[in-house]
Amino acid sequence: MYIGRFEPPHAAHLQVMLEALHSVQKLIVVIGSARAARNTKNPFTAEERQEIIVAMLRGAGVARSRVLFVEVRDYFYNEGLWLSEVQRGVHAHTRGSSDVALIGHIKDESSYYLRSFPAWEFIPTHVVSPLSATAVRRAYFEERLEEVAGMVPSAVHAFLDAFRATPEYGELRDEYVYLRDYRRAWADAPFAPVFVTADAVVTRSGHVLLVRRAGMPGRGRLAMPGGFLGQEETLLACAAGRVHAETGLRTGTPLAGALRGQAVFDYPERSLRGRTVTHAFHFDLGIGQLPRLQGGGDDGEALWMPLGEVLARPELFFEDHHAIIEHFLMRG
Repeated sequence: MYIGRFEPPHAAHLQVMLEALHSVQKLIVVIGSARAARNTKNPFTAEERQEIIVAMLRGAGVARSRVLFVEVRDYFYNEGLWLSEVQRGVHAHTRGSSDVALIGHIKDESSYYLRSFPAWEFIPTHVVSPLSATAVRRAYFEERLEEVAGMVPSAVHAFLDAFRATPEYGELRDEYVYLRDYRRAWADAPFAPVFVTADAVVTRSGHVLLVRRAGMPGRGRLAMPGGFLGQEETLLACAAGRVHAETGLRTGTPLAGALRGQAVFDYPERSLRGRTVTHAFHFDLGIGQLPRLQGGGDDGEALWMPLGEVLARPELFFEDHHAIIEHFLMRG
């Protein structure tokens, strides 16, 4: 089995897969960051990546029947769930066989997961390459297309070329430019800044209060009400104030009275804008009619969404907002 995000697959990924297939009959490709909203780090769906991998292996003469796939979500704050999902997916293909090996290259701390499956033999790949999907994405969104062609197999290049004609590519490239300029604004700071935000998970009668983002980054994605901490605000006041400002929610009593929980979420790569730590607060408004909302404008649309739909649709959400909402809703 071979684990990766493959955003997108590049020539070194293909070499590792061919190396594995030289020794085994079946290769299980575990595709990470599945069911996530498109962004400049994860621009392609798991289904698209699976199709690309099948096409590039076919181009290398590998029969489709020799490749199996497992799609795994990101669990930023629960490593155990991620490990479990990988194990379940692989076991569904191997049906209890212990003759399973994991191939990969330990290049830095991001490769820690290769030591997380002691039941499976680890086989270090002989493929050593400076290629990275990060470099491919950077060249792709900066329109350095000749460089892209030199880093990916022809089948992957064909997909990337066709994808450039889609509205999704246009939106992603706009976001790439926005984020690049955003980071440049503080690039000369003596120390890399750490941004602090406050977010609110507001629930009532089996629904979650959400906003649909109107601006970059994450335009069109669902998110919790929230924002950057003001110089003279407490975290709780910031979260409550953003709820009122972005959704028009009025409860008649201070929102703080409905506080049921709070937690800090500090996964280092949780935001593509830069290092951002958020303090999230869960407000439970109890049972009753859903209050009317008044979103719109720069803050985007405000809406109530049923809990079941929220939990089932991680691909609709901005950054790690689904994981944060899930944290509060799934607690015993």
